[in-house]
Amino acid sequence: MSSHNRRSHRTSGRAAHLRGFAVVMAALLTAGAAFAGSGEKLVATSVCDAHRLKEMKALDSHLEIEIPAEFDKKFPTANACKSHELAWDVEAPGPQQPIPFSHKHHAGDFEIDCQYCHSNTDASRVAGMPSVEVCMGCHGQFPKEYDELEGIQILKDHWEKKEPIVWKQIHRLPEHAKFRHNRHIKAGLECQRCHGPVEEIEKLSLVPDTEWWQYGLPTQKLEMGWCIQCHRENNQQASQDCLLCHY
Repeated sequence: MSSHNRRSHRTSGRAAHLRGFAVVMAALLTAGAAFAGSGEKLVATSVCDAHRLKEMKALDSHLEIEIPAEFDKKFPTANACKSHELAWDVEAPGPQQPIPFSHKHHAGDFEIDCQYCHSNTDASRVAGMPSVEVCMGCHGQFPKEYDELEGIQILKDHWEKKEPIVWKQIHRLPEHAKFRHNRHIKAGLECQRCHGPVEEIEKLSLVPDTEWWQYGLPTQKLEMGWCIQCHRENNQQASQDCLLCHY
């Protein structure tokens, strides 16, 4: 992956995250200003709400806030609350998943390796999808305070009912094209080359990417020309024979 492409991916991911954060903070400040003008006291109704009120108070010392003892807790953390909210933002690009999973929170903040959740990707043609067992392997050990988050409630409900999580697919090639994850991983290709800077994105979507190949034509991500251009840029490591990718 070229340094130019890395910078492009990281810039787009960072910009999306900042836009999401700006929306949240703007809403907080607007709400705070309204209450401040009315002279009313803001009372936290949850741990996440308490984190929000504390941030608002830090920005405006004139705000009157009250944090009941049952909500004045460390968990869920402020970052977990924000990521949970942004991962389920209906305005953000990407489909609404059954659980508001934030790649930024898991792969970015906690640096969880991609293959911990998408197991066996280095050995299989397809990328493995995280099961309920994988998710609960971590979340089953977390403090019960995290049950405040609706996403955790949904996860644990799946676990108790022994139901799989039906994730919505984002990256999909045409049925007449074949792509082997294991060969690309073993060739040293970074996941971000195709999937974008997932470690910087709260709600995952198909990150747009345009490549200009030798004929001066623009190709969009996951189109044939985009793939061929990548093959050509990587010192002809992969053949460009039609039957390599087409059945």
